[in-house]
Amino acid sequence: MDLFSRSWTALRTAVAELPDEDFARPSGCTGWLVRDLVCHLVVDAQDVLITLVTPAEGEATRDALTYWDVSATPPTGEDPLDALTVRLAAAYEEPWLLKFHLDDVGSAAGRAAALADPDARVSTRDEVLTTADYLTTYVMEWTLHHLDLIAHLPNVAGPPAEGLARSRAMLEQIAGAAFPSSFSDTDALLVGTGRRAPTEAEKSDLGELDGRLPLVLG
Repeated sequence: MDLFSRSWTALRTAVAELPDEDFARPSGCTGWLVRDLVCHLVVDAQDVLITLVTPAEGEATRDALTYWDVSATPPTGEDPLDALTVRLAAAYEEPWLLKFHLDDVGSAAGRAAALADPDARVSTRDEVLTTADYLTTYVMEWTLHHLDLIAHLPNVAGPPAEGLARSRAMLEQIAGAAFPSSFSDTDALLVGTGRRAPTEAEKSDLGELDGRLPLVLG
């Protein structure tokens, strides 16, 4: 729960401090500018709020790892929902409006998460998870999108080290294998999720794991 808060706060702070011109720069998400990514974060925050007030009965059907649908095909940016995000982002017109909306909805999502019972069960995507597991999935979500945010903004602070380490550990569990120690947590996440291609040296270090990558999380 605490790591969710730290990861989310760091990401929202990074967005809040962006100069207007950075919103028109590319993000690490194929086909999305920074403004499109920030618009997606608004939708993510709404999803957190909706899920936390959608109680579920019965046993959990997924956990923080099995929550993810894993494929080997990176997004192209042509998915209808991705295209809708681009149109929604453009409708804001001014970056300060996006900042305001993310701060407003994002702060509420953060407060709701802090107040939630970690053992309660919630429903999302027709699945049941404990609140703790659901929020843990968002540690990965926030961390990866923080890396997407700074992909072409080298002067912007990155995600917290604890979030990077936890996300790497989760990705390794999903992969069923550890990334080489020569990989930083950031490199493991970028290469592991297909956000960048491994170098030849990295391919050699990855060994058999290279054949299982990328792990595209959806």
